[in-house]
Amino acid sequence: MAKKLLILGAGGMVGSALVRAAEQRGYTDLLTPNSSDLDLTNQAETHAFLADHQPDEVIVAAARVGGIHANSTYPAEFIYKNLMIAANAIEGSYQAGIQQLLFLGSSCIYPKLAPQPMPENCLLTSELEPTNEAYAIAKISGLKLCQYYRKQYGVNYHSAMPTNLYGPGDNYHPENSHVIPAMIRRFHEAKESGAETVTIWGSGTPKREFLYVEDLADACFHLLALDNPPDWVNVGYGDDVTIMELAQAVARAVGFKGSIDTDPSKPDGTPRKLMDNSILRSLEWKPSVNLEQGLATAYQCFLTEKIREV
Repeated sequence: MAKKLLILGAGGMVGSALVRAAEQRGYTDLLTPNSSDLDLTNQAETHAFLADHQPDEVIVAAARVGGIHANSTYPAEFIYKNLMIAANAIEGSYQAGIQQLLFLGSSCIYPKLAPQPMPENCLLTSELEPTNEAYAIAKISGLKLCQYYRKQYGVNYHSAMPTNLYGPGDNYHPENSHVIPAMIRRFHEAKESGAETVTIWGSGTPKREFLYVEDLADACFHLLALDNPPDWVNVGYGDDVTIMELAQAVARAVGFKGSIDTDPSKPDGTPRKLMDNSILRSLEWKPSVNLEQGLATAYQCFLTEKIREV
């Protein structure tokens, strides 16, 4: 493909999936700077990079991310770094004359007690989940930047809001990772050590939706190909499981045969987070990898990848 594509955050799980998807689609002019090449929290550096390289399309997949523990422990980092990434990438792209940009957010932008499944129009209708409020506010700001730049300047800047993601290239840090990679590591280590029990955080009753990261990448390119995409759109799997059901599925994928206990003293977070995917389905996209398939592949990736700790 003749278009020059810039993927910001190409070294992360989402970014690397986007790179693989771009290559599969025939993109030959790919820009994939890592954090040592380009500090997206630095306005001058980011604007200069965009002006110098002049990509035709930009996907903003860069973010400071983590699970409940990381979000609760480092809220100042999460709001500052993610605000800077969004503002610098979006304004820099506009200043460089770039017409096409896709910003990636998160399902945590929606209220803690949003209707289930969560439609796009429930945004900003009530309070956020406190444990990841800092990250959510930064992502809402990025979404609104795209919406208003599109409204005022006529550029095709739009956003995709993925549900919980997992897959190749994930972060398996024991405290700062998301739930699936944390479970994969914990159940794997329990199997290796011969432990009889694994304890999971919280009550095990909250429900969560999970999307394989390759499916997200496919959805992103589907959206980039649209002439008039929604300002923001949910990207989810369309079904959810309890945390206990997830733990049982991870145990099966890993081959752990012991018992699973809960620790109700640890926070549960939002009771349920299922996205309404009807708009994206109406645009003729749907996921192709179910949870059992995705977990089996994710575990094999865990075994072959170097564990990345942040």
